Amino acid sequence: MSGRDTVLRTIRSALADVPGTETPDDHDATPHDPRSHQTGPDVVELFIERAADYRATVALVPPSDAVAAVARALTRTGAKSLVVPPGFPEDLVPEGPWSRLQDAPPLTVGQLDATDAVLTTVAAAIALTGTVVLDSGPGQGRRALTLLPDQHVCVVRASQIVPDVPDVRSMLHPHRPLTLVSGPSATSDIELDRVEGVHGPRTLDIVVIADE
Repeated sequence: MSGRDTVLRTIRSALADVPGTETPDDHDATPHDPRSHQTGPDVVELFIERAADYRATVALVPPSDAVAAVARALTRTGAKSLVVPPGFPEDLVPEGPWSRLQDAPPLTVGQLDATDAVLTTVAAAIALTGTVVLDSGPGQGRRALTLLPDQHVCVVRASQIVPDVPDVRSMLHPHRPLTLVSGPSATSDIELDRVEGVHGPRTLDIVVIADE
């Protein structure tokens, strides 16, 4: 018997006493108790700590310094070209020596691969795992934008940071493709030497805008 057959047999056995007319919509989702969080009271501080653990560069700034923080991230890597997806707030796009590219009409794979950086918003961020979540909404662009340029600069508002994974579900569009990013792209070779930038950006900068 294959592993697939074993799994399916176990599922059938677990569902043996469920009436055939019953559907998932007949039951409410298991409530998530916020008191079970391991995050503590300051989710922003925890998010910054966990994202930094994954080797992301994180800056917490007031709204008045947000665009300057984005500029500093791009200047640090020497970016010469920048993709800005549709819907990104214009007041957060810094002026600088980099050329600005629009993804409308969509840039080719070759053009994206030759681009130094991409600037996006996020759908949400998760404190416990230091993860930013993108769902291709306004300001985030299609998935390829955040996988091909060498640097990804994310703008996260403090109000978008939630304690844990269950808390983020209600903030996401159920029919959009999700991309969860925890630090720059990385892998390890057979000798366990860390190599960054293999499957995506080798540099992840997160600008967290504090609540006013």
